[in-house]
Amino acid sequence: MSIREPGPWPARLTWLLLPLLVGPPLGDALDGCSRAVQLTASALAWGGWALVLVAVLLPRTVSLTALRTVAPLALVAAVWAGLAAERGVMDVVGVAWAALTVVAAFLPETGDAFVNGSSYGDERRMPLRVPGSLLLGPLELTWLAAVAAPVGAPLLLAARQWVAGGALAVLGVPAAVVSVRALHSLSRRWVVFVPAGLVLHDLHALTDPVLFPKARMRRLGPAPADPGEVRDLTQGALGLALVLELGEDLEVAPRRPDGSLEIERVDRVMFTPTRPGAVLREAAARGLPVG
Repeated sequence: MSIREPGPWPARLTWLLLPLLVGPPLGDALDGCSRAVQLTASALAWGGWALVLVAVLLPRTVSLTALRTVAPLALVAAVWAGLAAERGVMDVVGVAWAALTVVAAFLPETGDAFVNGSSYGDERRMPLRVPGSLLLGPLELTWLAAVAAPVGAPLLLAARQWVAGGALAVLGVPAAVVSVRALHSLSRRWVVFVPAGLVLHDLHALTDPVLFPKARMRRLGPAPADPGEVRDLTQGALGLALVLELGEDLEVAPRRPDGSLEIERVDRVMFTPTRPGAVLREAAARGLPVG
C-alpha cells in the first residue's frame, strides 16, 4: 500500500471523536425520557462505540462489517437528536460529523485496508463493488433488519412497551442474525493477487472462488463500452469494470438464481473492483499483463 493512501485512518479518527461531537446533542435529546430509557440508550451507544473502536483498531474483514453496520446508526442518532431537542450549533456539528463518519466508513480505501488486513502471506485482497441490484432497497432493508432488534427491542422494553419490545426481540433477533451474515458476505467479495495469479472470490457471482493462473492471463485492463463476448460477473455494479482476457479457456461455475450448477468455459471475464486503478497497479507490480 502506498504511504500516500489514508488506509484505515479516516475511519479511526472520525470514530474516535464521535462521542465528543454527537454525545452532547444525544444526551440533551434524552433528557425528556425516563431514567430506564436514558440508561439503556447510553449503554447501547457506548457499547456500540467501543465495539467499533476495537474493530477500527484491528482492521479485518469482520471489522469492516461491524463498522459499516454501526456507523449509519450514529448518523440516525445524530439526526434524531437534532430533531428531538431545540436545535443549536452542536446539533448541526453532530449531524455533520456523523455523516463524515459514514463517508469514511464507506470509502473504497477503507474497505481496501480492512479486507487486506485478513490476507495471508504474499497475497493482496482488493474489494469488489456491491451488486447494483442491491443498492436501492434490498441493502437498506437488510441493514434495517440487522439493527432493528438489537437497538429497538431494549429501548422498547426500557420504555415499558412490553408487547412491542418482546415481539421485536423474538422475531427480530433471528432476522438480525441472518441479515448480519448477508451484510458480511458483501464484505467478503474481493479479487486476490497470489503468486500463482489472480483469484476472483465472489460467492454472489460464483459458486466457488476461481484462480486465473498467471500463465494463462493475456491481458487485464479497463472494459470498453462494448466489451463484446465476455462472461459478465459484475452483477450490474456501478463503476469502471475490468476485463481479464485469457490465452485459453478456463472453467467457471457462475451462481444462478435457481441454484443449479452449470460449468462454463470462458476466455474473458469482467468484474468491478472498488478501486480499478489500484488493481491495475498491483497487477503491473506483480508482472501480470496489463493493457
